[in-house]
Parts: sequence; structure tokens; C-alpha cells
Amino acid sequence: MAPMISRAFTITRRSRFNKDTLLLLSSLLSISLLLYLHHLHFNTDTFSTVQSPPPPSPSLSLRHILFSVGSSSSSLPSRSPYLRLWHNPISHLNTTFLFLDHSPPTPHPSLPHIIVPPNSSSLSSGHRLARIVKDAFALEIPGISWYVFGDDDTVFFTENLVRILSKYDHRKWHYIGSGSESYEQNEKFYFDMAFGGGGYAISAPLVKVLARVIDSCLDRYRHLYGSDARVFACVAELGVRLTIEQGFHQVDIRGDLFGMLSAHPLSLVASLHHIDAVEPIFPGMSRIRALQHLFKAVSVDPARILQQTVCYDLANSLTVSISWGYALQVYQGNQLLPELLSLQRTFRPWKRGKNVSSTRYMFNTREFPKDPCKRPVVFFLHTVAADTAGVWTNYTRNNFGNCSRANAIEKLKVISVYSMYQDIDIEQIKAPRRDCCDISSSFDGNMNIQMRKCGVDELIAMWRNIKVA
Repeated sequence: MAPMISRAFTITRRSRFNKDTLLLLSSLLSISLLLYLHHLHFNTDTFSTVQSPPPPSPSLSLRHILFSVGSSSSSLPSRSPYLRLWHNPISHLNTTFLFLDHSPPTPHPSLPHIIVPPNSSSLSSGHRLARIVKDAFALEIPGISWYVFGDDDTVFFTENLVRILSKYDHRKWHYIGSGSESYEQNEKFYFDMAFGGGGYAISAPLVKVLARVIDSCLDRYRHLYGSDARVFACVAELGVRLTIEQGFHQVDIRGDLFGMLSAHPLSLVASLHHIDAVEPIFPGMSRIRALQHLFKAVSVDPARILQQTVCYDLANSLTVSISWGYALQVYQGNQLLPELLSLQRTFRPWKRGKNVSSTRYMFNTREFPKDPCKRPVVFFLHTVAADTAGVWTNYTRNNFGNCSRANAIEKLKVISVYSMYQDIDIEQIKAPRRDCCDISSSFDGNMNIQMRKCGVDELIAMWRNIKVA
């Protein structure tokens, strides 16, 4: 019996061993499978995070931009014509708001919606206008990607603002605008601050945060003069810097804007400010009438407005500088392009007093001759005509002074410029290039010019056959 018991015990022990082994192998297999699945899931997530781009943001349009205009019951009557110039009651019906200290006696339907925040009348102007950032967010308008802030004498070029802001991801923190034209004004405040009169744009996520913290910032910066300086200080405390767009114009200069508008930088025009401090931009017109005249061209091709192009008439040795939709200048002889990009000092410094001669600007300037006979002949916009193919802008001569000119210039009375619509994409906005133009004919006092895109290696110079090495 002993051997049989021993054999049975051995068989039982082997059976238990086999079961334990199988159980161990099964457990190891399960653990391996779990580790493999976890590894696979981890790698998939990692690959997705690195390789897959974020979902594209919807195409930006005016309905995604909320315009907040700071005004007062005292300034509104004289400034309302500027608001009506760019504010469209149809397309901007729910995205433009006018923030006042008191309700006007008779609000006009052509003006934006009027908002009078609580306790506005008891706040200082700088404090009240800075809080518009919070008041605008509190409106809770759905679908807003950008908040744009300006004054009641700020003229916005809204279609161009859409194009400019399309370059940036509205889901990130952005603070976009420009400084003053005056070196002294920037030095007095901040060189990296967006001046509020020229307008500035803040992305919706950043406005959301600003709305929560703006009051604490305002308590610390009551000593600052303007609302724009207080908003800048709060943005700076959040660690965000200014992104400069040269199309925002504070216009901290006085007098004649011709020198500035005729040599606009290669940037889309976003705004003009301080209209009351400058002369009408077209001779013989009131300020508002002159702006309405400019907007005839703006309404047809906003992206091209004020864009400077220079072309050469080799046969007659003429140089023509075009500020599209505004004015043309005709020079005798060969004027090199870099010289024409600087601004003629037709304007005066913003600062008034004994030391105005020491004023410095934030751009290159050149002399505007006192003798009218030493100046180029100027042609101002007269008419705009458009069809499905392109735009004809016609410019008529502005006779100033009894000057003797070369025969080719003396005969000129009208210059017509033909251009294709400026249908530019985001990449072209990010990396703009100046257009070229051809003087195709000149007869009976008329000159015809055609604008076009420059060739790959084409130079804007009197001798266009020169090629880039």
C-alpha cells in the first residue's frame, strides 16, 4: 500500500504543480496584455498630440469682432459723423457698442448700440474708459473672437481689420495695436503700449482674464493719464507683450496729413485717429466730406487703400508715386524708391510750445519744399469706377502755384489707374510685397497706369531690366 499512496501523492503534487504553473502563466499573459494595451494607448496619444494639428478655427468675419467705442455725452454730437462713416447698422448691428457716461437725449438709429455702465458718471474718464474692457466682456455676445477698442474720433477700416486679425490665432492671448507717431509721446508713456485712439485688438481669452483682474489693476495705476496706459499696465502684469501692426494710426501729428498718407507703410490700413486735429485730407472739402470721398475707394477695394506703388516713365523721364485711392505725385527725373518711402514733412508736431523744433518721429522723414515749384505735381482722387474685372481710379491735377514744368508734366491733367481687386490671402498679409505698375500711355493730357504684381526678380527702379543676382 505504501508505494500506491506514494504514487498517488506524486500524481496529486504534479497536478497541483501543473495548475499552479498554468495559473502563473495565465496571470503573466494577462499582465503582459494589459501592459501592451497601455503602451499602445500611450503611444497613440503621444502620436496624436505631436502629429495632429489643432482643429482649424472658423473663418474670421465681422460678426466675430466686437467693436467697443469709448465716448461721452459731451463729445458724441460732434464725433457721430465719424462713427457713421465706418459703422454699418446692418453688418455691425450686434457687434458694435458705444460706451457713454450718460444716455444721450435722442439716440440715433444709425449709431451703434449705446451702453451706459453703472456708476459711469462717478468715475474719472481714464478709469471709465479702461473698464470698457470689462463692460464689453460682460455683454456676453456669443461667437466673439476679438474685442477692438477705440475712441469716438477713431475711423476704423473694418474689412482690413478682419484681414489683419486673421493672421493670429484668436484662441491664444494677443494684444495688438501700435504706438504713437511722436517719439516724445512714446517716451512720455510707453514705447510698447498700444495707443487707444489708434485702436487696439485683444483676443477673447485675454479679455476674459482682463475682465476678472482689471479692477485691481486700475487701483494700482490711477496715476496713469489715459485708459490705454492703464489697460497696457494690466496686460503687462499678465505677461503679455504688444504685437505691433503698423496700420493702426494714433495720428499724434497736426496739420496736413498728405506726407503721411502718400507714403503709407506696406501694411493694411486699420484706423485713423485725431481727425479733428488735422486738416481735411482732400483740398476744398470739409473733414467729414473728405473722409467720405476716401471711403468711395475704401468701399471698392479696402485692402489696397493708401498702398504706395512707384512706377517709371522711361520715355519722358518721369517718376510716379501712387497712394491708391488718395493721391498721385509726378516727379521730373529718376527718383529712387527708398527716397520716396520716407514721409514728407507736410505735418507739424503734436506737441505745441517752444521746443517743437526738437520733436522726433518714429519714422523717416524728408523735407517738403516751401517753394511749390520744387515740389512734385499732385493729383488727387476724383472718381472711382469698378466692374467685375477690376477698378479704375481717376486722379485730377491740383494746381498750386504758377510754376514752369517740363513739357511732359505740363500737359498732364488726368491720370487713370487700373488695378485688379486686392484679393489677398493670409500668407500674403504675413509677407506682403509692394506692387509694380506700368505707364501704358500718355496722350491729350491723360496718363494711363496699370498696377500688377511684380515679377519674381523684378526691381522697382527706372531701369527695370536690371535683374537680381
